[in-house]
Formats: sequence, structure tokens, C-alpha cells
Amino acid sequence: MKRRLYNLLKNWKISPNRKPLVLEGARQVGKTWLLKEFGSHEYENMVYVNCADEPFAQNLFMPDLIPKRIVRDIMANKGQDITPGKTLIVFDEIQEAPRGITSLKYFCEDAPEQHVVVAGSLLGVIHHPGESYPVGKVDMMRLYPMTFEEFLWACGKEKLAEIVMNCEWNSLIALHSTLEDLLRQYYYVGGMPEAVLSWTTREIPSEIRQIQANILASYANDISKHTGTESERIRMVWNSIPSQLARENKKFIYVAVKKGGRAKDFEVAIQWLVDAGLVYKIHRTKVPQMHLKFYEDFDSFKLYLLDVGLLGALSEASPALMLTSNDVFCEFKGAFTENFVLEEIKPFRNVPAYYFCKENSTVEVDFLVQTYNRLIPIEVKAEENVKSKSLRQFVSIDHTDKNLKGLRCSMQPYVDQGWMENIPLYSIYGYISMHGAENL
Repeated sequence: MKRRLYNLLKNWKISPNRKPLVLEGARQVGKTWLLKEFGSHEYENMVYVNCADEPFAQNLFMPDLIPKRIVRDIMANKGQDITPGKTLIVFDEIQEAPRGITSLKYFCEDAPEQHVVVAGSLLGVIHHPGESYPVGKVDMMRLYPMTFEEFLWACGKEKLAEIVMNCEWNSLIALHSTLEDLLRQYYYVGGMPEAVLSWTTREIPSEIRQIQANILASYANDISKHTGTESERIRMVWNSIPSQLARENKKFIYVAVKKGGRAKDFEVAIQWLVDAGLVYKIHRTKVPQMHLKFYEDFDSFKLYLLDVGLLGALSEASPALMLTSNDVFCEFKGAFTENFVLEEIKPFRNVPAYYFCKENSTVEVDFLVQTYNRLIPIEVKAEENVKSKSLRQFVSIDHTDKNLKGLRCSMQPYVDQGWMENIPLYSIYGYISMHGAENL
């Protein structure tokens, strides 16, 4: 398989300002595989230490945090030489080794010649008890589930992926039925690498659902392991997400989690899911103006799952619905489609995403994203009716002074109507990339 983040890892290797690298990401998104692939292809040798499974790693950082001693002990245990610049040192599940995260500060200051990468679950790295995060002493990257482009690569459709990412609109008209079928497959399979690998080699729908069920079970175990008394509330929020997204107005409502539920009951639970990388929290912005962060409404937000395939599994959506019918694009009020669009936006660095709704009005814009030079109001249309009343009101009447141009994502071909462009759903990543986003 091929991941876009691989190129960023190559840039990190040759950077003159390189620091120890922390690769973050939710469980099962492919961090270990990517680092092993990077180490085996870009270095003369790689020393891999699994801090969860290897007993010696539990005490590796306890005597002191002197990099020279740590490297010496690793060489002795592994029977491998470590040569600065030629060897990649990988600490996996770093959160399981006491003081492992803290040691990165000393690798940065005292052994900058060593190429050190650590990986761990977002939750474990952020909330490791008794340790301070080495702020300013590490480089950071985050790995997300595989995008639709990476899914196409895995399916052996590299040329098709190139046409989609380059937004070659005329060619996409002829390829639409093929891409529509592949997009249905992606909605079902999602972007978790194990599921993608299974699908591209065997194409057995029940096998995909079993893999997804196993991933969901591992997340449930994490909830029990890390949260103590909050476990039940976290599960309640987690299990409510499909029904929250199936509503016409997808704003998160506490009473949909529990009758009489209030913010103070579930704030900690929601933040845990966000910190673990299992959900994306998209706030409302009060004003559609650069810079959106200044106008953030912390009381109004939507929650989306990290992966559309897991959303289907959690929703118990049938393979027949997902794989054989175009109804999947608009089913459950377009829940899968909105989740997909957000997933395609999230991997971009420095592209914040919000949504907008007008007070005491039905006018709502599904997403409002900010690239370095443009605000893009996005309306997601999964059904056959693609009239964009809210988007037109937003762009042409309510905020005409801001000179915004709308974007509608639907299953219709490309068209530029002046005030708005319509693009096929599967081309959202390529479009954002071409309009001022910092690409991977």
C-alpha cells in the first residue's frame, strides 16, 4: 500500500532542523506499517522497539535519560549497530514505556544526529501520566485513515487517481460510473488499512465487517482501559453518533444521548473521543470571515466518526445498501456523504473546518473551510435534488460583500455557475489541494 505521508517522512529525514518525530494517529490507522516501510526503504537499517511487547523496553528509560546510554542498551539487546544518519530508531507504543516520551527532549538536545521516530495512540501520547510532553523538542505528524485517493492506489488505479486528483473534469465525465462504483466500495470498506488490504485482495463483504467489528471492539477496550468512571458516558456518546448524523440538522444534541442530558454531563466524554482521534468535532463559526478561529462558537458543534467504513459498521448498514445501490449516498440524510467529505478535508495541514448556520433561520452551510488564501463554503448534496438554496442565500445575498464563491459536492459533473462550482464528490480532495491548501 501507498500512503501520502510517506513523502513527508522523507522530507523529515533530510531536514537540517530535524528533531525526534512523533507520529500520532488513532489506533489501527497504519502507523506501525508506515514506519517499518519507511525505515526499511530509506535507511541502511532500522531498529524497531515495541514498548508494549518487549520487556527490556519497560526499564529502558528508567536509569537515566542519557541518549548515549539508551542507544548502547538498545544495540546490546537487539544485536544491531546504530549509525547516526544511517539507522532509524523506532519506538512503537511509546506510551507504554515509563519516561519514554520525556526522553525525546534529551535526544533533541544531546543527540540530534540520531534519527528517532516514536509512534503511539493519540490518547496514550497526550494523556501519559507522570510525564510532561516535550513541547518544542519534537516534530509532529498525524496519520489519518486512508483517503479515497489512497484507496484507489491500493486498488491498482493509480492513473485514475491522478485524473481525479488533478480535477480533469472532461475526463471525469467518461469515468463517472467507474468512480461512482469505487466510491460506493470506499463507503463500505472505509480507510482502515487492514480493511482496505482485505478488500483489494479478497473482496468478501462479510470479512470487511468482521475486521471493522474487531477495530470497534479494540476501541471499546481502550475506553474501558483509560477512562474509569467516564466509560459509560463515553460509550453513550460514541453509540449516539450514527443517530446524530442521521438527523436533518446534524448539530450535536445532548438529549439525543440521554433524556435530560446536558453539556456538563458529557463534555469530558466528548473530549476523550476527540483526543483519542475517534471523532472529529466541527464547531459552528458565527461569522464567515478570515480567520475563522476568532468567530468559533464553542456551544454548537457536530461530531463525525474518523472513518466512513466504521460509521457503516457502527450503524449496522447492510452490504447490499452500501455496495449495490446509489441510495447509500443519500441514506440517513446524507450522513455517510458528509462524513466522507470531512474525512477528505482533515488530512490537509492548516485547513480548519467549521460549519455555519444563521440564527433563527434554515440557512446552513455544511462546511466552511479556510485555506491560506480563501474561504470555501461547502454544501454537500447526496440526493438527486441538487438545488442549493442555502448556499446561494449565503453567498449571493447574506454575504455578498465578502466575494465568496460556493462549492457544491454532489454526484453531478463539474459545472461553474459563477457564484458556485459543482464538483463530483470523489474530487473534493483534489479540489481543496488545488485551491490553496497545504498538501501532504
